[in-house]
Amino acid sequence: MPRLDDLDPACLWGLNFDRSTYHYTSRRAGQAGLERRIREICETRVRYGYRRVHVLLEREGWGTNIKRTYRIYKDLGLQLRNKTPKRRVKAKLREDRQMAVGPNDVWAMDFVHDQLATGKKLRVLTVVDTFSRYVPVLDPRHSYRGEDVVQTLERVCRKVGYPKTIRVDQGTEFVSRDLDLWAYAKGVTLDFSRPGKPTDNAFIEAFNGRFRAECLNQHWFLTLADAREKMEDWRREYNEFRPHGAIGNKVPISLVNSGGATSPPS
Repeated sequence: MPRLDDLDPACLWGLNFDRSTYHYTSRRAGQAGLERRIREICETRVRYGYRRVHVLLEREGWGTNIKRTYRIYKDLGLQLRNKTPKRRVKAKLREDRQMAVGPNDVWAMDFVHDQLATGKKLRVLTVVDTFSRYVPVLDPRHSYRGEDVVQTLERVCRKVGYPKTIRVDQGTEFVSRDLDLWAYAKGVTLDFSRPGKPTDNAFIEAFNGRFRAECLNQHWFLTLADAREKMEDWRREYNEFRPHGAIGNKVPISLVNSGGATSPPS
């Protein structure tokens, strides 16, 4: 059977075909205005996805379906992307990361899990200065909340000073309101690792490995007080005696104290 495209237009009159059937012209309005309106909505409501945009278009009487809205929305490159957390503190996600050039420039912080001899769980907050490799605190507890992290940091910072930046992962204690408010009040930047990227916080990962091999795997902890005492003894040995190849086989505390003194900061 011949196609309409193959027929002589004059033959269509004899077949009772309307000329508009053969010479079809779309009556659909151009979408330039719709594109412009979608862009305007997204510029003023930056966290609206295409579904919310479509609801606003319907309210305004544009008469478009959601598939067309989505197609235009996508073609314009307006898809929502994960953004830096909008916190009061200047939080960031591994952007323009700089190497530490002095003590208290950058700290790295994480948790290590262990248990007592009785089987009761322990969580140890570990913190290391990435410039000097000095460990200001090892704080074991049975459980941790955001306010506990703040309490430990405040106690330590009063002795050794406040860091400019703390590198952390996106654990619940580190994204908590309590830590956010503390960092904001003290002028500390929270530098968050990308999810599933432990190499973003390589300093603390390396330290945690040494801490486990040299301390946790070498001791039984009978009580929480016993764990605190043994971890504190190891922390002092690590800071004041153990040579570190990454800093020229010096001890971390010598880089913290002016003049290279090897006594704890007052």
